[in-house]
Amino acid sequence: MSGKNTPIIVWFRQDLRLKDNPALIAAHETGRPIIPLYILDDKNSGEWKMGGASRWWLHQSLKSLGKSLNDSLVFDNGNPKDILKDIIKETNADSVYWNRCYEPWRIKRDKEIKQSLSDDGFDVKSFNGALLFEPMDALKEDGTPYKVFTPFYKRGCLERNPEPRDVQPAPKKLNLFEYKRKALDDLALMPNTNWYEQMENEWKPGEKGAQDTLKHFLENGLKGYKEGRNFPNQDNISRLSPYLHYGEISPYDVWHCARVAMVDRQCETDGAHFLSEIGWREFSNSLLYHFPHLPRKNLQEKFTDFPWKENEKYLKAWQTGQTGYPIVDAGMRELWQTGYMHNRLRMVVGSFLVKNLLLHWHHGEGWFWDTLLDADLANNSASWQWIAGCGADAAPYFRVFNPLTQGQKFDKTGEYVRRYVPELEKMPDKYLHNPWEAPDNVLEYAGVELGKSYPKPIVNLKVSRERALEAFKSLKA
Repeated sequence: MSGKNTPIIVWFRQDLRLKDNPALIAAHETGRPIIPLYILDDKNSGEWKMGGASRWWLHQSLKSLGKSLNDSLVFDNGNPKDILKDIIKETNADSVYWNRCYEPWRIKRDKEIKQSLSDDGFDVKSFNGALLFEPMDALKEDGTPYKVFTPFYKRGCLERNPEPRDVQPAPKKLNLFEYKRKALDDLALMPNTNWYEQMENEWKPGEKGAQDTLKHFLENGLKGYKEGRNFPNQDNISRLSPYLHYGEISPYDVWHCARVAMVDRQCETDGAHFLSEIGWREFSNSLLYHFPHLPRKNLQEKFTDFPWKENEKYLKAWQTGQTGYPIVDAGMRELWQTGYMHNRLRMVVGSFLVKNLLLHWHHGEGWFWDTLLDADLANNSASWQWIAGCGADAAPYFRVFNPLTQGQKFDKTGEYVRRYVPELEKMPDKYLHNPWEAPDNVLEYAGVELGKSYPKPIVNLKVSRERALEAFKSLKA
């Protein structure tokens, strides 16, 4: 039987916060000492080991969490099952609490750990701190998962489930157990070169950064969100995705704060649209939970025989923002420089890769996995399948985002392109998104030499679109 001084291990994973952290709060309510633990697990993750940008963010976030826990956060790396058993042996802890994760490899690992520890007589409890509506609850009436977003969100989530629970405040005066293993630096999360300097200036990982970001968005970006979110130079995006991925803020907190703000600011339509975007995050997690092959296998099996091309030159041009299409190049450079890309641009660059270049969506998924700060297995996989047309509720194959018209419509004055493609800074608006059509004297005035200072388009939009449509039509119904 547990004594009042028998410690509880709280295993932090994708819940790097104190506020509204169910596992931590449950442990705190016992009155017993808490061993807060983070384990870097590169063993069980396999090919889903975190990319470079994610590891930079994680280091900063753990540093912030460690300060919030009075430097009592315990660090280790390796196989969690072995590490947990070692800590239990060394500290006489008899309980392990954690918040659930939903990636297939984590589910498999956690089940094994829970079974093993329970068999040894230890108390293991898991909680939901990551999703508003757990995948096993948001089902159709016949018990099968939804494959279309709108009925999933309206019926599977909003109608069938109660309003998301209230937000729990951060516990006060945590009883923290003094115990040390490794230091944060021993996890070797930081890159060897300082390519992250610009990210460091733009982002503040950690719980405080998450709360500040939410506050800024609700005050400055929620009103006008529905339309404004399409324009990359406007402040109508939340930029909360990395904070939600690492659990530095709870989706319950975001949901309830947005519900209040949309009434206070009289922008119910904008607010409802923002909440539906939180719903897309839930939908992606539901898809990954019910279809664990999502990151690698097309949900629509007819795409198995799709005639993808292999072209290293095209792929490199896309990755480095050298395609000759300014809005595509701006998006890819924003990603490389800041670890983030505006959502409208994610659709544009994704469509360009899979439809105009006919390169497999796996190439895009892999590049985003390594370079996005918010790299999330559910969102990344579901979104790439959506843009490729092979996933659930997917964009139809004939929907090809034209980068020229997208640029002219959503970056009319060129603020966004000029920021990330400075070699086109002096181009007049008329030719900014289509410099290949500019007269020689305009190019000369702007200091642009196509093929040298800025690339010529690597493919013809009309020809590549027609080629993509023919490839899609070749699929069996």
